[in-house]
Amino acid sequence: MDGLSLVIILKVTGGLGIFLLGMIIMTDGLRSLAGDRMRNLLMHFTRSPISGAATGAAVTAILQSSSATTVAAVGFVSAGLLAFPEALGIIFGANIGTTITGWMVVLFGFKLNLGTAVLPVIFIGAVLKLFFKKKLAATGYALAGFGLIFIGITFLQEGMSGFEGIITPENLPSHSFTGILKLVALGVITTVITQSSSAGVAATLTALFANTINFEQAAALIIGMDMGTTVTALLASIGGSANAKRTSLSHVIYNIFTAVMAVFLITPFVHLWEYIAPVPIVADAQIALVAFHTLFNTIGVLVILPFTHRFAMMMEKIIPPEKPKYTMKLDTKILEEANLALEAVRISIQNEFTALLEHINFILGDSKNGAKADLRMLQAALNETREYLDAIDLKQQDDAKWKELISLIHILDHLFRLYERCEEDAYRARVVQKSAELQEEHDLLIANNTEVIRALNSRNFSKAENVAKKSEEQIGRIVEPYRKEIARNMAEDKISMHMGTSKLEAVRWLVRVSHHISRIASHMKEAVFLTAK
Repeated sequence: MDGLSLVIILKVTGGLGIFLLGMIIMTDGLRSLAGDRMRNLLMHFTRSPISGAATGAAVTAILQSSSATTVAAVGFVSAGLLAFPEALGIIFGANIGTTITGWMVVLFGFKLNLGTAVLPVIFIGAVLKLFFKKKLAATGYALAGFGLIFIGITFLQEGMSGFEGIITPENLPSHSFTGILKLVALGVITTVITQSSSAGVAATLTALFANTINFEQAAALIIGMDMGTTVTALLASIGGSANAKRTSLSHVIYNIFTAVMAVFLITPFVHLWEYIAPVPIVADAQIALVAFHTLFNTIGVLVILPFTHRFAMMMEKIIPPEKPKYTMKLDTKILEEANLALEAVRISIQNEFTALLEHINFILGDSKNGAKADLRMLQAALNETREYLDAIDLKQQDDAKWKELISLIHILDHLFRLYERCEEDAYRARVVQKSAELQEEHDLLIANNTEVIRALNSRNFSKAENVAKKSEEQIGRIVEPYRKEIARNMAEDKISMHMGTSKLEAVRWLVRVSHHISRIASHMKEAVFLTAK
């Protein structure tokens, strides 16, 4: 390899690297600058798949990252803040938002040829990042990234110009169907390697600018690069929730659909351009390419949006809801065997009870003996357990099993109420945690919950019942005089009505939680005793 060809390769690879670095820095800066406002914008303006698509496109254009938009959408669905069809609109719209990068490269990188003119911008950005904090630092980061993008494009242009005459359109697959498929595959591979479709688009535009490829070849590469983004999404969803898997698979199916449509649009687009544009497509190939990129993504969104709800239903059938880990034993095949079915319910209930006890410890501030539960999954598990219990066909003649069924119904009732204390009244747990006057009750509840969990895990249900009952009695005995003291302090204006009410609600939360735990443990011991009979 001679010196000239080595310099050319170094300029191309280095330019691509600088472009990628610039995109990463600018995206991070914009994300920090936008903060929660972009997420709030996504949630506030997404009321339907159509508004979701518009918002997704706008936010992606601002953040310069479709991944950030998609991740936010998945998070909203998982949290129950958005319906899955609405989130699909955001994901579809994000594809349009990514085309802004191509316009930025062509208009600022090629048409204005900013090059070294952005060096002061990088300097200003570095100064803001080094000497300031928060918004100004984030602005500096975004400016520095913006400048690096065009430095990278300059090196790419210089490097690609060295390939003129060495790599020509004739060296690459022709504009046949198989040739286009090969180029689409090359585009997919490029995005997978660089982990950025924007970098691939910039490299393709630069190669087109240097006449090393023609428009049709560049269009096929761009289509492949759009498809390549789905590989990253698929990898990211491995081990994820059902909604994460649905989202990534939706992204794949949608992008394949758009890619197939785009392949058949290449020739009609060239003819349309030649018919309406004042100059041939070869004279303004870069503008034509980003216009084609925007066009096929926009058409794809317009075609799919009317069918978003049906598409979502199809995805939910392909990837059904996850079975909560708490209810793995609930098998419909054993419903006719009452003994086995009731035992499966009892095991599921014990799993749910343990998870709630650990969650209560967690919201009381004890991460050592507690663990945060996925409350939505826990709610789904409780609902599934109730439906399964309802499906058990049991005749009243079997007295022991009938009593066991009644005990399990009582347990479920208290579990749902305990769940409500965790979900709706969690802020009262924080009042308990922060109140010095309730420190004894706080520590007592955590210690007793931990003891109940140990007893359940060792199948010592009598001990679990005794500890839970003792906990309820101790807390009830301690809080009663404290409740009177709070009321007296409120009457004497020693504390405000608001603070007093918060403390009274916290006391009531303690009493209710300890009562539900006690009743669950008692009924659980009874259910186990009846099973043994």
